[in-house]
Amino acid sequence: MDVLIVGASVAGVAAADALRSLGHTGRVVLVDADPNLPYDKPPLSKQALQPGWDSQKALLRPAPYYQDKSIDLVLGRAAASLDADRKAVTLDDGTELTADAVVIATGVRARRLSESSMLPGVFSIRTLADSRALQQHLARRSKLAIVGGGFIGAEVASVAAELGVTVTIIDVLPLPFQHIFGPEVAAALARRHSAHGVTLVCGQGVDRLDGDGRVQRVVLTNGQAIEADTVLLGLGAEPCVEWLHGSGIELGNGVLCDEFGRTSTPGIYAAGDVAAWWSPTAQVHSRIEHWTTAKEQGAAVAHNITDGCKTAGSVPYFWSDQYGSRLQFLGTSSGYDQIEVVHGGLDTNEFVVLYGRAGILIGALGLAATRQLMRYRPLIDQRAPMTDLAQARAAS
Repeated sequence: MDVLIVGASVAGVAAADALRSLGHTGRVVLVDADPNLPYDKPPLSKQALQPGWDSQKALLRPAPYYQDKSIDLVLGRAAASLDADRKAVTLDDGTELTADAVVIATGVRARRLSESSMLPGVFSIRTLADSRALQQHLARRSKLAIVGGGFIGAEVASVAAELGVTVTIIDVLPLPFQHIFGPEVAAALARRHSAHGVTLVCGQGVDRLDGDGRVQRVVLTNGQAIEADTVLLGLGAEPCVEWLHGSGIELGNGVLCDEFGRTSTPGIYAAGDVAAWWSPTAQVHSRIEHWTTAKEQGAAVAHNITDGCKTAGSVPYFWSDQYGSRLQFLGTSSGYDQIEVVHGGLDTNEFVVLYGRAGILIGALGLAATRQLMRYRPLIDQRAPMTDLAQARAAS
């Protein structure tokens, strides 16, 4: 059986790895629009922005690995269309590739402002080239405005502040992360920005970006102008599915799959940021943009192509490095109605916060507290009652 994997980031490479480790002997082809060897994305908004960073450190696998494992790479070629019935993918140069099974792992793209606002000096980060271009601007000690205070924005702000850049974060919310973690935790995270010299401008949207030949200012919806010669757009991402229109694959917020990564067409699977897997527990399709989820889904799809029905991990996990500390989250905070600080304090640089819904533990957030946080992972998986967490609290 030949397998064609479209997208060579974490999910795609994990699928290829797992196929070979499971003993699959058919042809495995890995296609990606990026011309570089497959690389990891998390460093792009962190270490990669530091001067002198070696991009080889981000490679998911060294070049000889693909030859040793008989994984064929087709790089610098984007998928243009899919004939689902024939399991045939046409690339942007007209080449057609066919296989017995297809894995869709094309990920997401950064949201942009209107084209009139995309002046020189305006960046988003999704690729190694994006990160390199931004790094060159930050090295000039520029005035950086970050539109959107999410994880990408917060990580870039942390690195830029360390480099001596003047940084302003603009967020339409009253506080960044308030919609995810609640106002108390959001306020604690905002204080960390302020403590490192980063200015927060919240509760305002962006009307436009202005400049003569290149960006010079960000004009807010209230008319305020923020001077900046570099702007990073941290507006979230959208799934790369336009090449699937007309293919017959069922789409929603991404590629709709069952809990095993199978799409609406037999023999075609999806994994990673582009994939909305069915959650039997929540009874919804969920598209989770986390590194660990992408890796788990890629491996699960490989297993399901070769033999059996395997699901991905049940407890989502992500991390973010900011100002010398690691912020980690387990589970979800969606619909929470209870929070409880069980380690440290929100006025300190170390804490663990639990999130409950209808009396059940659904998520946990930790700052600089990996050991204490991870005690709650099995409890989230077990849907433990919030009232039964005394033992884990005592152990932390």
